[in-house]
Amino acid sequence: MRRVSERQRRGKGNRRTLCLAAALYLCGALGAAAPLSAQQAAPATQRALDIDNGAAVLMYHRFGEDSLPSTSVRLEQFEAHLAELTSGKYQVLALPEILARLRAGQTLPEHAVAITVDDAVLSVYREAWPRLKAANLPVTIFVSTEPLDLGLPNYMSWAQLRELAADPLVTIGHHGHSHAHMAWLSPSDQRADIDKATARFQAELGAAPEIFAYPYGEASLALRQTVIDAGFTAALGQHSGAMGEITDRFSLPRFPLNEAYGDMDRFRLVANALPLPVDGITPADMSVPSGAQNPPNYGFTVAADLGNLGGLNCFASAGEPEMMRLDQRIELRFTTALPAGRVRINCTLRDDSGRWRWFGTQFVVAKEATH
Repeated sequence: MRRVSERQRRGKGNRRTLCLAAALYLCGALGAAAPLSAQQAAPATQRALDIDNGAAVLMYHRFGEDSLPSTSVRLEQFEAHLAELTSGKYQVLALPEILARLRAGQTLPEHAVAITVDDAVLSVYREAWPRLKAANLPVTIFVSTEPLDLGLPNYMSWAQLRELAADPLVTIGHHGHSHAHMAWLSPSDQRADIDKATARFQAELGAAPEIFAYPYGEASLALRQTVIDAGFTAALGQHSGAMGEITDRFSLPRFPLNEAYGDMDRFRLVANALPLPVDGITPADMSVPSGAQNPPNYGFTVAADLGNLGGLNCFASAGEPEMMRLDQRIELRFTTALPAGRVRINCTLRDDSGRWRWFGTQFVVAKEATH
């Protein structure tokens, strides 16, 4: 078991961090924090937490589709990524193995990485899979079944997906049927969409996946429960961060990669990320429906002694939140409503080894909630 070293007890100051007195925090000078549930307020773990035990999970969509740069990586970028991953520094493991080892409390190798792909587009079959196979790297592909049923152009056929599923390097994941914005569906409609895809997987592949990926990374507390009730062992979003021993296994992070965010400097940055261990995350529900408080009050507790948290920085894709810190507790307050759609928050802390501890969140905001 690794111990917290002296390098993890040092940090640099952050002029944006406000160290507030307890009374100011509890009175909510910038908005009262939502109360913690019993589960959130409980100790993060009953055993010693290995703060370095975790993995970076990479997420791709398309390969070499230069007309769609927001969801595609150029082939030369992808080949550079694979060359880096096979350089000898990293241990690329199948996602199910990483999840099973974290769930069992087993130590992962240093620089553990998993590769995932969302949507069974044709470039996954034609471009990504041959390159991954040549590099002997495992991959998990999250599939929405409706495009395959409809025979949509630029998507795989079921025969092609069966060919991939027969490869020991490939794990098929569940991505719902219609790739809907599931956070806004009723629980019964959420379950119906999941069950329809499950039936199609069983019919076409002979088995249904056990791991789920939220379409668009959009999740709500109700959808999380639907996924649990459907029997999945884990669920992944599209918020950045490294997963660790206490990461919620139904809100697991991944680092999205595309043409703009696929250069080698960023790739090495995220592939080397360490978990930022947190608990007590508020609010419990990361969806902001019509009529809900907007902006929400957001906070978490750093669940290990990492030393001086003055070097912790939090950034948002919309707005510039003010960060308050009281001991291990971090609170963010926005001065304006979050815009409709997806809003990501990334909190990072540089480790003295040069690697970054990274915790991310994604809110999904209804259009009516912005008014």
